[in-house]
Parts: sequence; C-alpha cells; structure tokens
Amino acid sequence: MSETEDRKDDHIRIIRDEDVEEGTTGFADVQLVHEALPEVHREQIDLSVDLCGKEISAPIILDSMTGGSENTIKINRRLAAAAEECNVAMGLGSQRAALELDDPDVLESYTVVRDAAPNAFIFGNLGAAQVISYDTETVEEAVEMIDADAMAVHLNFLQEAVQPEGDVDARGCLAAIERLADSLSVPIIVKETGNGISAETAAQLSDAGVDAINVAGRGGTTWSGVEAYRAAAVDDKQRHRVGTLYRKWGIPTAASTIEAASEHDCVIASGGVRSGLDIAKSIALGAQAGGLAKPLLKPASDSVDALVDKIENLTAELRTAMFVTGSLTVSELQQTDTVILGRTAQYIKQRQLDSDAGSYRLASPPQ
Repeated sequence: MSETEDRKDDHIRIIRDEDVEEGTTGFADVQLVHEALPEVHREQIDLSVDLCGKEISAPIILDSMTGGSENTIKINRRLAAAAEECNVAMGLGSQRAALELDDPDVLESYTVVRDAAPNAFIFGNLGAAQVISYDTETVEEAVEMIDADAMAVHLNFLQEAVQPEGDVDARGCLAAIERLADSLSVPIIVKETGNGISAETAAQLSDAGVDAINVAGRGGTTWSGVEAYRAAAVDDKQRHRVGTLYRKWGIPTAASTIEAASEHDCVIASGGVRSGLDIAKSIALGAQAGGLAKPLLKPASDSVDALVDKIENLTAELRTAMFVTGSLTVSELQQTDTVILGRTAQYIKQRQLDSDAGSYRLASPPQ
C-alpha cells in the first residue's frame, strides 16, 4: 500500500475506534421557539431544497468522508446507494490519491460512487493545498472521474500542520479557488474540516464566486486529534503534543453558521451535527442544509439498509422540528423564531454579527 492509502485507512480506524470528538458545537445554546398552533399538516411539510442548482429531497448531506484505498470501496458504495435511495447529497473524501496514484483499486474507491448513485447529487473533493498547483484541466479530471455535480475544495491547514506528511504552504489558495470558481464546469463548494469559517473568510469566498460554503465547524471530529493519534503511533512526541493542544481550536459550528450566513446565501452546516434537530437549528441560523460524516461510519460499515434507516431517522427528526415551529418549507424554517443563549450568544455579541439569513434573538445574561 502507498503512504496515501495507509493514511486513509489510519483515518477510518482512528475515527471509528478512538476518542476524536469535541462536543462544543453550540447547538445546545440554540432554542427554536415552540409553535403550539402550527396550522400545518405534518405530512404536507416539504423538506426539499435546491443545492447548487439540483433539487434534493431533504437538506441532508452525507458529508465528505473517505476514498483512496481498497478498503474504502465498500463504504463509498454503500453511502452512494443510500444517497441514491433517499435522494440526498453525498460528498467524497479527497480525490488526490486517484489523480496521483496509478492504482485501479484506489480509482475504484471513487468511481464506485457514481456507479451506485447514477442520479444522486455527488460532489468531489480536493484540498486547497493541492489545487494551488493543479491546473483547471486536472481538477476537471476529478470532476469527470465521478461525473460530479459539484466540486468541494477543503481547507484543512490545522490538520496539515500536525500531519507528518502535511502541506503547510497556504499561499495562493484564494486565487486558486477564484480561478476554479470562474473556470470549472461545475459549482464550487468550499469546506473547512472541523475548525469553522469566519464571516471575514466567508466574505472573501463570496467575492471569489464560490457557490456554497460548508462551515465544518468545531464540535465534531477533531482532525488535529486524529493526527495526534497517528503521531503517537510513530512516537513523534512534538506533533502529538501540538495535535492534542489544538483539539479544541476553531469556531463552534452554530456560531460559524451564523458567521458564514452573514456573507453568503448558500451555507452548509457541518461539524458535530448529530440529529435532525441539529439540522433544523442550523437552518434556523441561516444554513441551507446540514452535513454529517462520523455518525454514518458505523452504518456504512454494516449495510445500505442501516444507512437508509439513519437517514430516515434524521428526516423524521427534522420534519418534527418543522412541524412544531409551523414551518411548511425549509425557507420558512430559516425564518422561524430562534433564541440564542449562553456562550454562543456572547460570541455573536462580541463578533457583532447580524444576518438576514436567520431570525434569531440573543438572550441577555441574567443581571
């Protein structure tokens, strides 16, 4: 196996078996105001949304997880089949391995997705550190590889800083993203990987012409923590220390959703999203959809049916939140009354953020 394949398998094993979650999303501070007279029929609630020009049946994204080794073929096939059956979106892990390695098994770990999901919304994925050096034609190869509906560019520089083989030259990323937004044949999604996106960065990305921003905030899988485990396995004490120190680094997902929605009209909330209620709260804060990855790893290791059950549970939870807020559509849920409490309210006040994308009030601390 190549170094890249080893790393991909390490990531899956560590996320599955080790403690690599930081549960500080801020969703506990977000309170949707109950509507005792919703005046809607629960079964008539419309969960469908338009994502980058394609309609999906619910604002749920099976977020970028894996690919790049023989062992990930089954996982991606099952994720794609579930996305197809439920008509939700799915993202791939980084396709760098398929572009740079001449290995049919590695390639199949990506191409299997479109084979299993001929109609689903599928987006590809490359790292910002790589697209700096890739020309548009190379990125188009990644698009064509899976007949992608969109391409994600992921920002993971904290992870790169801890990773022994990490790429820590971040110069030129914004220009590369702007070039792709202008020239690529499909929409561009820019996503973080567990540390969130600020309003200032969202404004830069909006000016660069990206079609969607996935905040991937703090509160779910900490990739700094994942790399700390890898460093410990090879007795790299310095990288283990740095990775552990920065486990809690970043903007919590709830706050990052508000930040990004203040600057862009298509925001995806991910990072510690664990329920349909979390997705509902994200939408009330201005998001268009919610994404999750780690909670899907176990069902994806079991069967397509297990994944479909998970998605249907998320959908039922989201539909219930919409029912008890009187929201007939996702657009109405974006405007539902919401109160933000605690540390998240303090954060938003300090940041002086105001978004037209959501309808929230900040709770004042007791005097």
